[in-house]
Amino acid sequence: MTDHPQGRMMLLACALLLACSSALAQASAPATATPPRLLTLEEAVRTARERQPSLVQARASATAAAARERQALSALLPQVSGTASYSRSTFNSAPRPGLTSATVARTNSWSTDDYYSFGASASELIYDFGRTSGRWRAAGASAEAEKATERAALLDAVLAVRTSYFTARAAKDLVGVARDNLANLEAHLRQIQGFVAAGTRPEIDLAQARTDRANGRVQLINAENGYETAKAQLNQVMGVEGPTDYDVVGETLPPVAAEDQGIDPLLEEALRDRPDLAALDRQVRAQELTLSATRGAFGPSLGVSTGITDAGTSLDSTAWNWSATLTLSWDLFQGGLTRSQVAEARANLDGIRAQRDQLRQKVRLELEQARLAVRAAKSALDAAGEALVNARERLRLAEGRYRAGAGSVIELGDAQVALTTAAAQRVQAEYSLASARAQLMRALGREA
Repeated sequence: MTDHPQGRMMLLACALLLACSSALAQASAPATATPPRLLTLEEAVRTARERQPSLVQARASATAAAARERQALSALLPQVSGTASYSRSTFNSAPRPGLTSATVARTNSWSTDDYYSFGASASELIYDFGRTSGRWRAAGASAEAEKATERAALLDAVLAVRTSYFTARAAKDLVGVARDNLANLEAHLRQIQGFVAAGTRPEIDLAQARTDRANGRVQLINAENGYETAKAQLNQVMGVEGPTDYDVVGETLPPVAAEDQGIDPLLEEALRDRPDLAALDRQVRAQELTLSATRGAFGPSLGVSTGITDAGTSLDSTAWNWSATLTLSWDLFQGGLTRSQVAEARANLDGIRAQRDQLRQKVRLELEQARLAVRAAKSALDAAGEALVNARERLRLAEGRYRAGAGSVIELGDAQVALTTAAAQRVQAEYSLASARAQLMRALGREA
């Protein structure tokens, strides 16, 4: 047939048809999807360090406090200034009381002359009963408090990132649970379809299986949406404005040193290392120094200054003068201003001390809560693991009974629901343990 012209044409047409079909199939085949990048917990924390606006704000506050300390120090250092001026004006003279008209002749003229003046002066505070030095030391203590507050903000940001990361990881694991559940439900549906077609099972079993599969699809859709939402929240705590085209890694936190000990050693560590407590200690010290500096206003202030001038009507005919001044000033009465300022500073000191005491009590509570949460989560994780093993065995037995005709579709569905619930509980227990350890690290003042 191939020797016949019509046969050769038919073979050529078939070859062309096959080639076109192959090209269309290749063109319509979906491209291999690029796997999403993986985001580790360490990378998430590092990103928050660099981009989280709250940390940027805390660093700016610490920098501003350090600048205020330098500003306060400047008042204790010598003050030097220089001046230069040029003017052109009339120099008419007029009699004054006590001067005779013969001594000072009255003149009226629009004639003007140049006048040049150059000067330099320096001053130094000698003693003012600790007012200025106290303000400087208070500013230094405030700067130290801001540095401690910056570290506390860092610990808060790290805790937020870890908690959000573990939330996203749990949401991802729940997607896996929902997919496994849907795969089992579809396998049950295929099995029941065969039984119903063979007449060994009633139609209601098939309807129940289809309903279960539809519910499984809804659960998977909700789980996938929950995962994307969790990643969006993770972006926010990292300070990232961007897509969620990544996957979190199944990471957790290792056991925290001394997490199984009593409260006393943990409390001792927290009171020593918590930066927010250190910040309040520095604020108390700053306010004590402020109170002392305010009391200094009851005493006098002693300072010295010196200056030199060079002035004249032309640059080649100037005359210089030098002076030195010792000044003692004392505000004898200001309508009770200093007394009221001292009372205000003392009240502010009492308030900060109360805040510190309140925080110490809060630290103990946070430690108790975190320590107990770790212990409960570890026990819950063991129980959830046991429940998952038993739920898998129950489903295996229910599937066997259903195949043998001894079990019902309701029994099979209940076993599948129990397995899904147990798997979700295991995910929740893992999340609770990781989050509790993160809370315990924050309560202790640990970053790692």
